[in-house]
Amino acid sequence: MTQDNIATQAARAAKEPRLGDPIVLGLSVGFIVLFVALSLYDIDMVANAIGAGFAWTASTLGSYFQLLLLLTFFIGLGVAVSPAASARIGNRATPEISTFKWLSIIMCTLLAGGGVFFAAGEPVYHFVVTPPTFDTQAGTAEAVAGALAQSFMHWGFLAWAVLGSLTAIVLAHAHYDKGQPLQPRTLLYPVLGERVMSGALGGVVDALCVIAVVAGTVGPIGFLATQVSFGLHELLGLPAGYATQLVILVALAAVYVTSAVTGIHRGIQWLSRFNVFLALAIAAVIFLFGPTLFLTNAFTQGFGEYLTSFFTMATMTAETAPAWWMQWWTVFFFAWFIGYGPLMAIFVARISRGRTIRQMILAVAVMAPIATTVWFTLLGGSGIHFQLTGMIDLTEALNNFQFDVATLTVAQALPGGTLMALAILVLTTIFVATTGDSMSYAIAVVGSGHDQPDALVRAFWGIAMALMAGILLYMGAGQISVLQQFIVITAIPVSLVLLPSLWTGPQAAYAMARAQGLTSRRPKEPLHG
Repeated sequence: MTQDNIATQAARAAKEPRLGDPIVLGLSVGFIVLFVALSLYDIDMVANAIGAGFAWTASTLGSYFQLLLLLTFFIGLGVAVSPAASARIGNRATPEISTFKWLSIIMCTLLAGGGVFFAAGEPVYHFVVTPPTFDTQAGTAEAVAGALAQSFMHWGFLAWAVLGSLTAIVLAHAHYDKGQPLQPRTLLYPVLGERVMSGALGGVVDALCVIAVVAGTVGPIGFLATQVSFGLHELLGLPAGYATQLVILVALAAVYVTSAVTGIHRGIQWLSRFNVFLALAIAAVIFLFGPTLFLTNAFTQGFGEYLTSFFTMATMTAETAPAWWMQWWTVFFFAWFIGYGPLMAIFVARISRGRTIRQMILAVAVMAPIATTVWFTLLGGSGIHFQLTGMIDLTEALNNFQFDVATLTVAQALPGGTLMALAILVLTTIFVATTGDSMSYAIAVVGSGHDQPDALVRAFWGIAMALMAGILLYMGAGQISVLQQFIVITAIPVSLVLLPSLWTGPQAAYAMARAQGLTSRRPKEPLHG
């Protein structure tokens, strides 16, 4: 970054109020207050309204969401194999963060609690309820590959690519080379120009992206409290009521707020590294002492099925599959990842200084998804094995979407029994904490407009999300589910923020490469700037 760009960023930061952009703060906090207030006033009214919006969005825009993820992934791969991919982010000759720490942060932040919540239950669900793409008989050995493949589709290449490939390139170029802020509005600058950077429109854009992340993060925080509470009750006999859930929430918030306040180079990095080591230890025990041959064969067949049926699963619509299935599975997950897209891209751009564009895309869109499929095979594949052999029966629980029951049941059946179940509860907790700290940090970055936000702002957002989860849990876990459905609605405006990166991403990559003397190619210039 040039001295002029540094000065520009410093001047912008100096002008920002302590808690950040008042429009972003007002709309984001206003959403939290309004959602909670309306829920207190009439829970059914809120649930019905959001449910109707959820169903309409899924049926009307589901194909658009699917196409956005497909294009993001394949255009990202195209950039990764282009000459421009050798350009380094932030004009640093060496990475700011070591490779292991960098990959640990990416894995823990992006996989996070969602992958842990669903890793055990989702493959088993698709095993006992055959996905629309496949025609195998549910609950049989022939259904194993399809069950894993469907889970890989939801948590694989497409999901990861939209979280930090093309958008991260655009933000990295704009921030490190042009001195523009790490904010979602920056993604629209090539299209809308300066008016989106300094006017109220930019504040609204940022606020919509923050609201999507708040909705997407409060859900896992709340579900974690119910899952850990249920687990501690089943394993240790502790009460499973609201008081226990509240204690868990307070402890979780204390961990991730402390991590967020101490920053990327301390708390966030340390927590991510610890979690990766714990995950590797659990994975090793499952693979070595569990159904090793079954898991090896299941992964090979499942990943093969994932690749051969990739486009069939990725492009399936409500015309060719039951509407309820698309609504609650593929479209829900894809919309959830879209909602996280801009702020995750901010985080990826921030931690990737000194990395090449190729390294960043391959780590986020290829390596991390493959690691995720291995994790889903170890937990979910073990669950399928236990279900197939009759050791457990999760059919009723999963038909009622009780994934907390599924995770604990599979965990107890694994080698180590109760000890393994407790270890997985700890792992789940830290995974959610890594989401909480990274998103508290990213929201603070959005509000302040620079990558060193005030510790008070980071703490404020971390506490606000935990407080919202606590209030919604007091009303009942169902209200957390309603908030989760709201993610699909927020994906509509957020997807429009991501859309320009399909062409501005490659442009930014080549602009970085030209500036670093790596290519002379000049693609078509952006509309502005």
